[in-house]
Amino acid sequence: MALFRRELPIFSVGGKQSQLIVRTNAQARRIRLSVDPRDGSVRLTLPKRSSLKVALDWAEERRNWIERELARIPIASPILPGGTLMLEGRELLVDWRPDAPRLIRREADRLILGGPQESVGNRVLRWLKREALTVLDSETREIAAVAGVAISKVSIGDSKGRWGSCSASGEIRYSWRLILAPPAVRRATVAHEVAHRLHMDHSPAFHAAAKRLFGRDPAPERRWLREHGTALHWVGRES
Repeated sequence: MALFRRELPIFSVGGKQSQLIVRTNAQARRIRLSVDPRDGSVRLTLPKRSSLKVALDWAEERRNWIERELARIPIASPILPGGTLMLEGRELLVDWRPDAPRLIRREADRLILGGPQESVGNRVLRWLKREALTVLDSETREIAAVAGVAISKVSIGDSKGRWGSCSASGEIRYSWRLILAPPAVRRATVAHEVAHRLHMDHSPAFHAAAKRLFGRDPAPERRWLREHGTALHWVGRES
């Protein structure tokens, strides 16, 4: 819950600006300060009955640390005519042509499209999400067949907290941004979520199932997401 409405400190570095977000948390035992690399938000969490002045002074004393963390965040990667983006780990040129059909088509290392130039970014994002759902649905059902489990629904979203989730009812939801990552990284995530249809935990049996469904130890792919996943959250963003 937001604590109050008033002007709060703004942290700025390298063109990135982030206003401090202050929240209370009944479970918090101490003041906590964090910088989220997925969206650049700076959050100050207070236990109940904490002194706001003390907390703000404490955050201000850590301004250098906050701005160093902001400086480490990947730069935004807007989708622009003539620009590039990563799809399945490969760089593609956004090849906008005024005389081309509006419908997007992929040819080798290009996404070719026409239509209004000012809507290129939004239209390519929609195309990427459709592509993500098609591929993730197909791979999920393929791996589920190997596992011998049922999948009730496959959907996509844009969660910053997780790359995938599996419900007890058999619904699996992914971040659409997995389509930007190398195929092996995506399939490792799919195997992970399908394995939850066998074990709704992270027990040794679950990890053995995920490894079997993927075909090998997925540790390199999980490491790739830890090291490079943050940058995927900045694709299609202006700042």
